[in-house]
Amino acid sequence: MNNNKNLELLAPAGSVEKMKYAFAYGADAVYAGVPDFSLRARINDFDWNSLKEGVEYAHKLGKKFYVTLNIYAHNIHLEKLEKDLDELKKVGADAVLISDPGILELVKEKLPEIEIHLSTQANATNWRAVKFWADQGIRRVVLAREVTLEEIREIKKENPNVELEYFVHGAMCMSYSGRCMLSKWMRGRSANLGDCVQPCRWEYKKMNVIDHQGEFEMEVEEDKQGTYFFNSKDLNLLSHLKELVDAGVESFKIEGRNKSVYYLAVVVRAYSRIMKHESRIKNGEEKKKYEEVLKEEMENLNSLFHRGYTSGFLLGNEPEHNFENSHNESEWEFVGEVINRCESTNSANKRIVEVKPHNAIYLGDEIEIVDQKGNHPAKLEKIFNEEMQEALSAHGGQGKNYFLQIDKKDIQPFSLIRKKIKK
Repeated sequence: MNNNKNLELLAPAGSVEKMKYAFAYGADAVYAGVPDFSLRARINDFDWNSLKEGVEYAHKLGKKFYVTLNIYAHNIHLEKLEKDLDELKKVGADAVLISDPGILELVKEKLPEIEIHLSTQANATNWRAVKFWADQGIRRVVLAREVTLEEIREIKKENPNVELEYFVHGAMCMSYSGRCMLSKWMRGRSANLGDCVQPCRWEYKKMNVIDHQGEFEMEVEEDKQGTYFFNSKDLNLLSHLKELVDAGVESFKIEGRNKSVYYLAVVVRAYSRIMKHESRIKNGEEKKKYEEVLKEEMENLNSLFHRGYTSGFLLGNEPEHNFENSHNESEWEFVGEVINRCESTNSANKRIVEVKPHNAIYLGDEIEIVDQKGNHPAKLEKIFNEEMQEALSAHGGQGKNYFLQIDKKDIQPFSLIRKKIKK
């Protein structure tokens, strides 16, 4: 990997809390937006006040914060957008992401000093398109997921002064980078306005697909689990980062603003560690260490919820689809966030921690502490409720925190807890 390049690991932030985890686990920058204009109309906790809070937090760490304005707007959106750009001016973001040329014109008019990035929604797939957008004032282009490695090289060669960003991990849409009409057609909720219901992930019953002339017929087969013929595998380019850097990519982007803090932490940690180890390779020993870390982090990514992994279009092959089922079965389940490290117990190797539970945890469960350095086996010895009364279990969704006594003293801030799923 080229050490002279200023590489960036860019993570999703669906909330201020998720942003903090992204930075804690190694992200250099995050992207987020308010529901109306950011392609995340649901499960989005940001408003203008929390965006400002997020930007200030990022800047204190020397990190960056990008705001997404990447819907395809209709006339009814324009008046509100003009007012919201006045709010955006106060936020102090490092850049905005756009895909709509009309929004680009408004941003240039209202915020002439801000850096503008082109969203993957704009589907830039060739060097002339990138040049066109650069001529309109775009500083960075998030390339379409459909672009191959060879095409990236040519795009960079023809546009050496344009920063290139590329998605390296996460869910992939069956349509051109999210420009899909299925959700609007089936449920009246537009993917292009951030309100997709993801019909590509649904189970479909047995049917025949016939073209309009009646000349082509394809049977959609079904097994006992159903049929998922729109269901793309998830993107995973952890082992291809050096190739992307050599081709001209400077920012590695992770998808998943709607994902949990656990998913975010594990994915960001994996890519951050690989980027660091690849940059250090100068001899055989460092190469061996890199391969060990790559194997370890690939196993960690496999432990997450996913639909099977693919390298997408990067290598020039057709992307893989998961026709058999909708997701994998993980051996581990995320159960909670460590909110506060309380006083140590009398034993040197024990600590009581305050935990925000997300899923049920019981005495006797096999657990691991997940932090920035790795996954650490630990023993859950006692569970206490908020009144410090002993309990047999802790459950999420109740708005209550619990206290866990664990046989591990060195528990870091932003640590997470997961349990082994019993078969």
